[in-house]
Amino acid sequence: MADPEPGAAGTRRPHTLLVALVLLVAALFAAELALRAAGGAFAVPVMHRLLPRAGRTTISQSVVVERMRSVAKLLTSETTARDVVVYRNRWLGSTKRSLVVVTGTVLAGVDLDAGSEVRVDPAAHRVHIVLPHATVLAVDVTDLRTYDEQRGLWNPFHPADRDSIYQLARSQLATSARELGTLQHAEASARQLLTALIGTEGYGVDVTFTDAASLKPRLEAPVEGSPLPRLPTR
Repeated sequence: MADPEPGAAGTRRPHTLLVALVLLVAALFAAELALRAAGGAFAVPVMHRLLPRAGRTTISQSVVVERMRSVAKLLTSETTARDVVVYRNRWLGSTKRSLVVVTGTVLAGVDLDAGSEVRVDPAAHRVHIVLPHATVLAVDVTDLRTYDEQRGLWNPFHPADRDSIYQLARSQLATSARELGTLQHAEASARQLLTALIGTEGYGVDVTFTDAASLKPRLEAPVEGSPLPRLPTR
């Protein structure tokens, strides 16, 4: 009697495993059809229960608030401005005047402490954010040069006049920055930053701006289980 060829058993084993796997899949499919026909709570597809589910990205309101807090200092725009300040003061018919050229930097941005509204729509995968309009946050005078100064006959310059000139210079720098569109640029930068920051989770982001008076006084994370805040009615 001839001996079996070497490797014959190894060749049959993969075929046997394949047949067993096919029979198992067929049995599962038949069981699924039977459960569907029976209905009820057990009618969930068998294959879906056995196969791993794909991960789902979710984002909550508290996550959005924390991310906004983390980039609060980046929601700003800095502009260098220069203007001419003319100061006049009249006392008892005597006028003193000064012409000053002022240069400074104006920091404009969105003040998150002034209020905000955040609403997350998980079904639509969208985040709606309402922020206060950008404002001038700080003015730093970097250069102040006097080109013409005339004192009155009995109305000389005093330290209080220098303070008034400085405050007038700051006010005019802020006005010049607004005319240059610094506030609009700050809002556009804030919208772009928040869209890029939150949009990475697969959510669409809508950022709008409104008056601070219609918003909550401070940006705070909601308590777990509390309802989401509503957008202000217009």
